[in-house]
Amino acid sequence: MATGSVLDDRWYTAEHEWIAADGTVGVTDHAQDALGDVVFLELPEVGRHVERGAVFGVVESVKSVSDLFSPVTGTVAAVNKAVKDQPELVNQDPYGRGWLVRIDTDDQLQAGGHLLDAAGYRELPT
Repeated sequence: MATGSVLDDRWYTAEHEWIAADGTVGVTDHAQDALGDVVFLELPEVGRHVERGAVFGVVESVKSVSDLFSPVTGTVAAVNKAVKDQPELVNQDPYGRGWLVRIDTDDQLQAGGHLLDAAGYRELPT
């Protein structure tokens, strides 16, 4: 079971990323907790094309370095500059100020395919 807070208005991946209806992407509360203190983020440039399931960035914490996987195919429309300067925002507010990128996509944001709704995410094994 995925631990930590899970918001009902997002879709989730098995790799612990979330995506909101507007294409905003971040890591889940469970992921930030498992990572420990985030100290560095490598994020794509605006305009970069990303593929669903492919690596789009890297998050480095005091414990490990982990890849970030895109939940959808599309184009990076925005990058959260605040988390690049203050990576600890990912730990402090993973569903708010700690968002990572916004992706413009034509993918359907719905559970049942490659994305999980909140209930499905909560059922994931840890």
